Amino acid sequence: MTDLFDEFRAISAKEWKQKIQADLKGADYNETLIYKSNEGIDVKPFYHQDTVKEGSLVPENPSNWNISEKIYVASEKPSIEKIKNVLSRGTESLWLIIDSEKIDLNSILKEIDLENTPIFIELQFLSEAFISKTLHFLKNKKHKVSFGIDIIGNLAVSGNWYKNLQSDHEILDKLISENSTTSLLSVDASCYQNAGANIPQQIAYAISHANEYFNHCSHVDVNSSLAKKPFKITFKTSIGSNYFFEIAKLKALRLIFETVSAEYDFGEISMEILAFPTKRNKTLYDYNVNMLRTTTECMSAILGGSDSVCTAAYDEIYHKNNEFGDRIARNQLLILKNESHFDQIENPAAGSYYLETLTQELAEKALEIFKDIEKGGGFLSQLKNGTIQRKIKESAEKEQSDFEMENRILVGTNKYEHSEDKMKNDLELYPFLKQKPRKTWIEPILEKRLAENSEQERLKRE
Repeated sequence: MTDLFDEFRAISAKEWKQKIQADLKGADYNETLIYKSNEGIDVKPFYHQDTVKEGSLVPENPSNWNISEKIYVASEKPSIEKIKNVLSRGTESLWLIIDSEKIDLNSILKEIDLENTPIFIELQFLSEAFISKTLHFLKNKKHKVSFGIDIIGNLAVSGNWYKNLQSDHEILDKLISENSTTSLLSVDASCYQNAGANIPQQIAYAISHANEYFNHCSHVDVNSSLAKKPFKITFKTSIGSNYFFEIAKLKALRLIFETVSAEYDFGEISMEILAFPTKRNKTLYDYNVNMLRTTTECMSAILGGSDSVCTAAYDEIYHKNNEFGDRIARNQLLILKNESHFDQIENPAAGSYYLETLTQELAEKALEIFKDIEKGGGFLSQLKNGTIQRKIKESAEKEQSDFEMENRILVGTNKYEHSEDKMKNDLELYPFLKQKPRKTWIEPILEKRLAENSEQERLKRE
């Protein structure tokens, strides 16, 4: 066959820019067409092969992504019934949240096809006995179960250790040293995004967070063989509405993880990404728009290379868990996978000059922040002295200011408001930041939605 492209002369980036400047008829190219993001990145009007840095490497996506569903386990029997129901309706992996040691987790796991169902278990407590019991149950079984032990994430959000620094790390050491088949570690990167951190900060804090675990594991007693054991870390990552930036965020996260983890002498380190929509841009009024937001956010998560994607119900912030909201959320992912065929191409973003450049720029900015954190004593040290919290607050205040000045639009809330919307009588959950004064070891990182202040004022007027 004749290659028709041979008939066209290649156009350089310089020639394209000259043509654009001519069409502007005197208007300034930089001021007119270059968008300056809050991340400090200049987004150009076009990207070209000439502009991609030579040797830049964008990680490939996993070969498959799973539709995940989050289930709060309050008791065994209802949870087993719900798990069987959601698995029969298209859910492929489970995210089980357990807040009590009284739960008999093994009785739940017995009812699941462990070999073919990825399960992420998030405990809202730290108990060596509870986890050891489950690890013993899983021993010699083929399974895809992982735990989400994240003592640093708990510290960041709550301001306190589960017990204290020494005890928490000793429990973690013992669990890892006695286990060789089940992934135990996780990094909750979502709290940084939901509190207002910009994208390079989110990446840097997530990697610095993980690096605390690397450092600790590399200095433990060699007799435990912990430092030589392979282990996997699950990154819980929330996804915002900046479509292409969020795709690049996940790719940059993988890129820096590979770079940093390669510096340690472990048997093998790998990462999984459990992605889900951010809470930060979700709204109480005109709540159906939340479905549009979560859809594009899940698209970014898939294209960015998540292993599992869990969306959120449109009414999650003000309604108790309900079958209708869960079904609509699940169907969003089923449509993306089975009708939009988002599972047919392994790396659909490959070859995009824009995404490759954006990934590289975000990675470079995040790496600079990461290096500054390490120079400043490490992530825990900067959490303790409040540096991380201060940086997130600065970014959050800028984002909040943009929202209030309508430079950042949330449709139905600060633009195109439906004046007839009434929500006061529909609130089943308190949708705003709760603050309870208490003594903490560090200042906690507080998650807050952009629309909270305006929504509270609006509720008063109803």
